[in-house]
Amino acid sequence: MYHSHYGMQREGGLYGMINVSVPGVTEPFNYDADHGIILSDWYHHSAYDQSTALSSIPFQWIGEPQDHEMTIIEADRQYVEPFVTKNLFIYSGETYSVLVTANQDPSKNYWTTINVVSRKPKTPNGLAIFNYLPNHFLQPPPTNPPIGPIWNDTNSQLNQSLTIKARKGFIITPPRKPDRIIVLLNTQNTINGYLRRSLNNVSHTLPTTPYLIALKQNMSDVFDPSPSPEDYDSTNFDIYTVANNTNAISSTSIYKLQFNSTVDIILQNANSMMRNVSETHPWHLHGHDFWVLGYGEGKFNLLRDVEKYNLVDPIMKNTMALHPYGWVALRFQADNLGVWLFHCHIEAHFFLGMLVVFESNVEKVGDIPNINYGCGKNQSHGLATIFINL
Repeated sequence: MYHSHYGMQREGGLYGMINVSVPGVTEPFNYDADHGIILSDWYHHSAYDQSTALSSIPFQWIGEPQDHEMTIIEADRQYVEPFVTKNLFIYSGETYSVLVTANQDPSKNYWTTINVVSRKPKTPNGLAIFNYLPNHFLQPPPTNPPIGPIWNDTNSQLNQSLTIKARKGFIITPPRKPDRIIVLLNTQNTINGYLRRSLNNVSHTLPTTPYLIALKQNMSDVFDPSPSPEDYDSTNFDIYTVANNTNAISSTSIYKLQFNSTVDIILQNANSMMRNVSETHPWHLHGHDFWVLGYGEGKFNLLRDVEKYNLVDPIMKNTMALHPYGWVALRFQADNLGVWLFHCHIEAHFFLGMLVVFESNVEKVGDIPNINYGCGKNQSHGLATIFINL
């Protein structure tokens, strides 16, 4: 997938799919046809209106083809131990490959239902027709569409996450121990009366000058040099209630990671600013894949829950779901030079500050093309360079 990360442009349609085939590589399964499907919200307001209104729309889908089962074989381009399901939870930013066998009555078509979960939907379910030839593709199926799971069935969502394991023969074993552990508490907050999303009570903003250029050019006044918080007061914070003080702070700080170090990220969910509401957050890491070591309900315990990590056959992904009132643990190696976003993939949550930035060994990054010097404090540098080149 490719998409914009500026403002709310992705919700305005700036996204698409890229299929990459590796020559000489044989897939461990057979199929007769390959169809790519992109699922997204359809907004009735412009990207500008969405950003100025600070609206937040849930972006998790469940697909269910009527009377057919799906065999899940791949997640975020990693082979998984195949499992069969009637409903597939897909979170924003994720990709899955599924096998569907067309073995039903060929004289009719079938419904496919697409539901929104995590927040009570106010719109009808999405519907598509699973077309059996030679029936016309618009011929309505003779029965009602499947209903699918209810929107707040968190157990089903968690069970799917726990089911996804690396396929035997394709397991990449994670390092046994991390060099660093960062715990990020996901909350909804306010700053000066404006709604924000925060991590460890910090709502992150992106400076007008790109981090990579600022670091390469030693610009000391572009972002906050203070270290980002790596934990929260887990002893006293109650994840099941609205916080007594919902005020947060804004920051442009980053996490500096030692190159080739092993980093654990613990994402902890909590109650929002509404009673009895905790939302699903699909988290996506740029520039790396990570091992998903474990999921759990309630508050993460560093001593107890670490012992439950899956170090045998964890799946490697670049996006995974943080479920309501729960936690998820991931591990990755900081083996890619540069500056990388880690953020909630619900566009409005990202826009409201639910993101962090990792930096690793930027000094080893090669020369940045002149065309990139056109934003923030390096505008004059870029314009002067372009003028000279002309």
